[in-house]
Amino acid sequence: MQLFNCSRLALCLAIASSAVFPAIGAQNDALTDIIVVAPRTRASVSPTNEVLMVETESMLAPDGANMVARAPGAALIDNGALSGQVQMHGLFGERVLIRINDQHFASGGPNAMDPAMHYAPNVLIDRVEIDRGLSPVRQGPGLGGGLNARLKQVDFGSDNSLRPQIDVTAQYRGSDDSLVVGGLVGLANETLRLGLIASREKGDDTRFPGGRIGGSSFDRLVIGGQLGVKIGSGEVEIEYRRQETDPTGNPPYAMDIVYFHTDFLRAGVKAEVSDGLGLEAHVGYVAVRHLMNNYDLRPAPADVSMLRSTSADADTFNGEANLRFGSDSRHFRIGADFEIVDKNVRIANPRNDNWYVTSLNRAESDRLGGFVEWRSGVGQVESELGLRVDHHRMQAAAPGYGSALTGGALALAGSFGAADRSWSGTSVDVAWRLWADLGAITPRLSLGHKTRAPSAVERFSWLPTEASGGLADGNIYVGNPQLRIEKAWLAELGFDWQGRAAYVRPTLYYRRLEDFIQGVAYDATPDVIDTPVEMVASMNGDRTPLRFANVDAQIYGADMAFGARLAGPLRVDGVASFVRGKRRDIHDNLYRVAPANIRLMLGWEAARWGLGVEGVAFARQHKVSTTNGEQPSAGYVLASILGHWSISNALRLDAGVENLFNRYYVEHLAGYNRNSGSDVAVGARLPGTGRSGFVRLRWTLGR
Repeated sequence: MQLFNCSRLALCLAIASSAVFPAIGAQNDALTDIIVVAPRTRASVSPTNEVLMVETESMLAPDGANMVARAPGAALIDNGALSGQVQMHGLFGERVLIRINDQHFASGGPNAMDPAMHYAPNVLIDRVEIDRGLSPVRQGPGLGGGLNARLKQVDFGSDNSLRPQIDVTAQYRGSDDSLVVGGLVGLANETLRLGLIASREKGDDTRFPGGRIGGSSFDRLVIGGQLGVKIGSGEVEIEYRRQETDPTGNPPYAMDIVYFHTDFLRAGVKAEVSDGLGLEAHVGYVAVRHLMNNYDLRPAPADVSMLRSTSADADTFNGEANLRFGSDSRHFRIGADFEIVDKNVRIANPRNDNWYVTSLNRAESDRLGGFVEWRSGVGQVESELGLRVDHHRMQAAAPGYGSALTGGALALAGSFGAADRSWSGTSVDVAWRLWADLGAITPRLSLGHKTRAPSAVERFSWLPTEASGGLADGNIYVGNPQLRIEKAWLAELGFDWQGRAAYVRPTLYYRRLEDFIQGVAYDATPDVIDTPVEMVASMNGDRTPLRFANVDAQIYGADMAFGARLAGPLRVDGVASFVRGKRRDIHDNLYRVAPANIRLMLGWEAARWGLGVEGVAFARQHKVSTTNGEQPSAGYVLASILGHWSISNALRLDAGVENLFNRYYVEHLAGYNRNSGSDVAVGARLPGTGRSGFVRLRWTLGR
């Protein structure tokens, strides 16, 4: 296999770099400095949070979700090069509260081809702040933990002189001949910061031992600007980004991305109003415009009546404000927030102007919430206790359709149009996080009751399609207007121990899930086509459609980060994770739960260079979901080699080889192939990347 393309390599080296090689030699003498399989994590606010620093993390794949998947208890749901979802403690999709620069927003695609991390290119991420176990209530409702991906930003200077800040990176990767260039440039002084960010990523089909994954190429552009002004004790900030994802393959889905054109706007103020009184307030708007089809990046259906082009859009308008009474470590906080989402989905046949249907027509959802938080402590024990209440409302307009729509679909459209298409409900979240600084050891405990309201797809999808919010299991689904709010009772127990030459951070957790939303058989006679829904689903290739319903489930598991300095600059670091998810109402497992896995890094760090060997082992996964038709998977072991050279204080070169022995493997969380123009059989899980060299250059100035 060709590892490097010389022309692209030359271009890559000429532009800039990033630090991939783990912080193997980072200092561990402070409790808040923790190395996780080379990526360094630092406690933020409390040991119940941690931060992944990009400069110490491997970020070869374009999606930021790939980077987060290296954290303890996390995993990657691989639905395409730019459509990866983050799994945390067995939960993924909208159940994980993900924000980009503190901004939450709705996915534009009905199948979540643009999950939140789609909008966080690795080359632009500065750090990822991860909430262990459960998110604090001030972040909003969510069934478990969450994360906030912070993109690169110009920092305020130390005096009145405007000085430049530059952080530019370029990377070439051999497995898909991808080239990534991007970063930040700006000016700042002590009261003004002004910056521009941009990135361009383009890659071909991914290669694996034995062939290529057809329709897996990608193309993404991001441009944006940011402004911050200090006024007295406060700061006013505003940022805008434009992201254009152009033709990008999604082999696990029935369609591929033609484009996502998305605009982000956010503005706000942070201020110390008086001694012991802090104010924060922000408003934001996100507009997603999306088109996908089943014929541009894959062989078109032979029957022209099966050609499909789907347009979708989502608009999210949100805002929040809170007052903090007291100091950062001892305070009472009160706040309120809102979110308004408007979604539309229109499916059409490009060869027949009379065949179209709006499967989601003006599906509107809004949420108004309020919260209180109390941060206190007694002796060495620290506590953060929060309560929030949210009121949710949803409604959808009657569907529109063309005269060529089939009779069965027309009947379903009429039934949905005549039904009650509105819902409202109230949710209550409680989060209590405790920890104690006992010197070398910090025990921690989190208890909570967390919730998630059903999505528009889960509630209002009256037309049987494969739209499932990103499950990508190949099943046809219909929504359920009677869905109740998901609820989770959860507990997490662990400790951080930091010695002079070693550390360990084990965690145990349990979630009891009530009214968990899961696809179930449409009726009591599956595979007997005796309803309009089953008739339409059968015409679309699935005789056994699923409907979203509330079930009972549980998730439990353990994870651990650990490491030790062996001798001089030689050290070992690792992460191990185990999670188990199963139904409580029937004998079945939850869908797409990561198998047990461990990651080890043995590294040598000299003054200006470093070299490391990384091994990754995944166990087989046979605890699969019968309901979703999930296939078991085999285990595998991979090895990679990584190195870096600090050419100067401003310039760093990283290089390495992934999958060193060119092992053929299949990740359990990878999607099933739907693209017939591929070396992967239709219906088979997509294989992992073969042996692949990479090189990266990063240039920084004033940062």
